[in-house]
Amino acid sequence: MKKIFYLLILWGLLCSCVSKKNQLIKQNILTLRDSYCKAPFKYNYTNELPSYNSDSILIANKQLSSFFSDQSILILNALGNLDEVDQIMMLKKDSSVAAQVKVLQLKSKINSKITIALTELDAVAAEFDCEGERVAQIGSYVDNLNDSRNNKLILYSIIAGASASIAGGIVKDEGWSNAIDIGGGVLGAGFGLLTLNPKGKSVEFIHQRNLLRDIWNERLESPNFPPFIWYMYTEKKFSNREQHSIIQNMKERWLHYQFDDNQDAADHSVIFSNGGYYRANDLHNRAAMLNQMQSATRTINQNINYLLLDLDKLIL
Repeated sequence: MKKIFYLLILWGLLCSCVSKKNQLIKQNILTLRDSYCKAPFKYNYTNELPSYNSDSILIANKQLSSFFSDQSILILNALGNLDEVDQIMMLKKDSSVAAQVKVLQLKSKINSKITIALTELDAVAAEFDCEGERVAQIGSYVDNLNDSRNNKLILYSIIAGASASIAGGIVKDEGWSNAIDIGGGVLGAGFGLLTLNPKGKSVEFIHQRNLLRDIWNERLESPNFPPFIWYMYTEKKFSNREQHSIIQNMKERWLHYQFDDNQDAADHSVIFSNGGYYRANDLHNRAAMLNQMQSATRTINQNINYLLLDLDKLIL
């Protein structure tokens, strides 16, 4: 009897610790349910996107090809700075001080547009980073819920087996002893089988400002992205092989790795909605996708860096 009493005390202490831990986690998760990553001030970007007729743009500005790469010319067009570059090329033929001052003024104007583009890139990458961290925290919460549930079931299984063993030793009647042993084994096995829940628990997670939805739909349906950033995402000339845009390549990877090539499951996934009930696997997929978009956004800095190098060569 003492052994049973000690087991019951141990079980009560463990359940109490788990309960307090879950209560603390639930209190903390309230701050993560809705997004704290969106900017406090909503800037209304113009819906006007740069021209996607890249071949025509490059042909019309072929006089720049000796100084700028194709990607740099397209960026200058997207920023609206082609006229300034043309003026600089004309002024370079004039060695007067006035011409040199004008060149510096024009370069300053171009640099101002480039600075705005760089800050837009940083802002979008920062929001992807923040959202990724928020999802990761929610994912850890759901993982803790699942681990806590499994730990409880394992504990119940151990207690059931131990109780059956002790009770079987106390009961003298062989028939009853066997029945207790069998019942304890079945109960312990039942608790063990309950731990094999492939989906686990779910949690409500809201994201009305869904950065991934525009990417998946390949349409700028909201003011989530500045037009310049969206242009860089969707112009094929800025991808590695120039066959698909950055987000088209990203979607192919998501479909294969996150959704096992199941197009219907991807199209109806909670990840691309306004939010809903997420399971741990969905949360981990969303976190990975946000982090991938953050990396893709930061790589655009390389294109702008090459533009700055080309611009310096022209000035010098």
